[in-house]
Amino acid sequence: MSYRTITVALALACLSVPALAQTTPTTPAPGTAMPASSDMGMKMADTATVKLKYVTVKPADVMSSKLVGTTVYNNKNENVGEVEDLVIENGKTVTGVVVSVGGFLGMGESYVVLDPSTLAISDKDGKWAVHADTDKDTLKNAPKFTYSKKKS
Repeated sequence: MSYRTITVALALACLSVPALAQTTPTTPAPGTAMPASSDMGMKMADTATVKLKYVTVKPADVMSSKLVGTTVYNNKNENVGEVEDLVIENGKTVTGVVVSVGGFLGMGESYVVLDPSTLAISDKDGKWAVHADTDKDTLKNAPKFTYSKKKS
């Protein structure tokens, strides 16, 4: 296994581990505003309330655009699915990888959500792949995930 493969796999695993030194927001005294904190991740809102910051992307960081659409292989190098989406908890932590399994040409497929810490990713000659210690039957019988329809 190459250094880059190990580094990328570790980076993906770290995305799913919450920070241990997080502080819990406290309720401000009456009449005072809640302090702005970027530790809370993205929020669902119509306006932004935290001052903009910039981030430096590190060489071991993985972009979601590289993962979505990537084939998932088992340890026998069999194609067992494809990455469809990422689950991001509290706008900050990747807690799941949505994988399409089964079906043919988009017909009859279903979705399962895998823990990112159980996956390895590799980049061999510019071709990304996700690896899972599983087989097709296990994924076929795994708990199914259904996308909820957006409310109007």
